[in-house]
Amino acid sequence: SGPLLTDSGGFQVYSLSELKEVTEDGIKFKSHLDGSEHFFTPEKVIEIQSVLGVDIAMQLDLFFPYPNEKVDARLSIERTINWAERSLARRDVHQKLFAIVQGGTYPDLRRECAQRLVDLDFDGYAIGGLGIGEPKEMTGEILVGTIEELPDDKIRYLMGIGYPEDIITAVAAGCDLFDCVLPTRNGRTGTGFTSRGKIMIRNSCYQNDRTPLDPDCPCKVCQKYSRAYLRHLFLSGEMLGPKLLTYHNLFYFSQLMSKIQDSITDGSFDPEKGVR
Repeated sequence: SGPLLTDSGGFQVYSLSELKEVTEDGIKFKSHLDGSEHFFTPEKVIEIQSVLGVDIAMQLDLFFPYPNEKVDARLSIERTINWAERSLARRDVHQKLFAIVQGGTYPDLRRECAQRLVDLDFDGYAIGGLGIGEPKEMTGEILVGTIEELPDDKIRYLMGIGYPEDIITAVAAGCDLFDCVLPTRNGRTGTGFTSRGKIMIRNSCYQNDRTPLDPDCPCKVCQKYSRAYLRHLFLSGEMLGPKLLTYHNLFYFSQLMSKIQDSITDGSFDPEKGVR
């Protein structure tokens, strides 16, 4: 198996916005399962990730979703940098620790946050808080400006971005690492990613389609099952359907990244043409 990375929970704070309270010390929130209260500090988050034994740990960060006021974006970087310093003081020397650049959709704040985090000398740098409602053109502009402030010799991790075309664009901008729920969430709900675009497997046009989900894919799902059969599994409520489509999607993205790496190595990488 490869390296294991865990997130710190900053995005989950956003998703639990009705159940949380954020202070300079950390984040107090209630469980959406049983209502129990929990208080996460930067130090506590590092300790949890240390106990888990992960290879790459993330600092606790704070962000505000788009659209946001500049005063809130300023708060996000000040608090994130403060928490970054506290995370470094408690870090596990056996783990890599990444900082997270915040700053909303304000390029000047993004650059400032990146510069100040680089001065703290983390093992790698993530770019968080993007791809959550802002126009793609804005995402690209912010991304390029932020990456210019990050060192070339450390991993640059773009969080939460998962569409194939967005990954290719981000790689061209200088990003190395990505995470997203897209392959698994879409797989569970019936959407497959293929070399020829997305397929909504529940659609009636696949009722009698005996071809593989992706004729160009060598994964075990595409080698064994037809689109018609996968559609049948979803319409019948069989849990095998989401499992198979999720497996295929993960395989697809793994192949996509391998192709990107190969094209960079042989000098043929061209974001305008995509990856084949």
